[in-house]
Amino acid sequence: MPTYVFKGRNRLGEVMVGERVADSRDVLKQLLRREQIMLTSVKEKGREIAVPKLGGRGKVKSKELSIFTRQFSVMIDAGLPLVQCLDILASQQENKFFQQVLTQTRQDVEEGSTLAVAMSRHPKVFDQLFVNMIEAGETGGILDIILQRLSTFIEKIVKLRRDVISAMIYPTAVIVIACLVVAAILIFVIPQFQTIFLGLLGPGEKLPLPTRVVVAFSDFVAGWGGLCILVGIIATVVAIKTYRKTINGRRNTDRLLLKAPIMGAVLRKVAIARFSRTLSTLLSSGVPILQSLDITARTAGNVIIEDAIRGIRTGVERGESFVEPLKASDVFPNMVAQMVGIGEQTGALDSMLGKIADFYEQEVDTAIANMLTLIEPAMIGFLGVTIGGIVIAMYMPLFTLVGKLSSGSQ
Repeated sequence: MPTYVFKGRNRLGEVMVGERVADSRDVLKQLLRREQIMLTSVKEKGREIAVPKLGGRGKVKSKELSIFTRQFSVMIDAGLPLVQCLDILASQQENKFFQQVLTQTRQDVEEGSTLAVAMSRHPKVFDQLFVNMIEAGETGGILDIILQRLSTFIEKIVKLRRDVISAMIYPTAVIVIACLVVAAILIFVIPQFQTIFLGLLGPGEKLPLPTRVVVAFSDFVAGWGGLCILVGIIATVVAIKTYRKTINGRRNTDRLLLKAPIMGAVLRKVAIARFSRTLSTLLSSGVPILQSLDITARTAGNVIIEDAIRGIRTGVERGESFVEPLKASDVFPNMVAQMVGIGEQTGALDSMLGKIADFYEQEVDTAIANMLTLIEPAMIGFLGVTIGGIVIAMYMPLFTLVGKLSSGSQ
């Protein structure tokens, strides 16, 4: 009989690695399931046989996950069996990949696995925060309440992300369109005016200085200069993405983003709101504070914020109060530290964190509205100066020619 090297997870979600002799891979799978170990990969004599991969597009949107969680909580609250809930939700799912994930999860639960362990086999869909909260709900017998909290949490995070993206779409679209219009004028329109002006100029006459500047820039953009600018933009974007893949690159760019004028303040408030909401949801669900901080750090979305949360975790692990390491970090304002201190003293830390999250989510909405108020006149001024400057520069030779014709007729 062949010897298999396997890797899987037990009921507690712990990774299990070992060797076992079995007639086949299916027999090995059955043996391990009796021991409540769910396989993730198997090797036979150096050849890896992975657990079958799921088809489909391989991605589940946050909105889809939020809807699933909300529907799941309603079904559990109504008293439907867990397997039946998963079966109904899988059959109604339009996303084929998500449908396959839910079907596999249902099969694992039907065969004796806990819901948390079954979901942990699909980390691309159910992250560590999701799995830990489900485990806490199963352990405490409050799965319906945990699912309600999860759905609310996901909805708020989705709204926060959507607000920031929506705020960036408008100015970005206007700037891109303006640049394309200006480039089209410089490449196609200005050369036509240049030909007309050169035909009307007399010997020794020159175009006005603003017109010569616009014509020279048009020649530059229409020639190799435009290609160099385009290549430079593409190279810069690729270089930034490549640099962000490194540890120092990600840390440096995240630090610059938090210090950026206007947008940096918005991103900092978003990070604080996300930190408070995530930690509040985990603590209120019964997840231990050290584990909650560890999960919150990994889902922070910014390396600087992640480092600050890990510093807080280290301080709490040493026995310090929650407030001391929070004040020591340069990321969180004093108001957050004070409110957390009150929540810690009164034993209502999760509730206080939820209030902090609500406050900073409102602050994000206000900051985005103020940012758009500042950006709109700035963009109008940019377009007015750019387009207006080009138009005036092109009309100046016409004014000169009209003046000459008027004086000649007299």
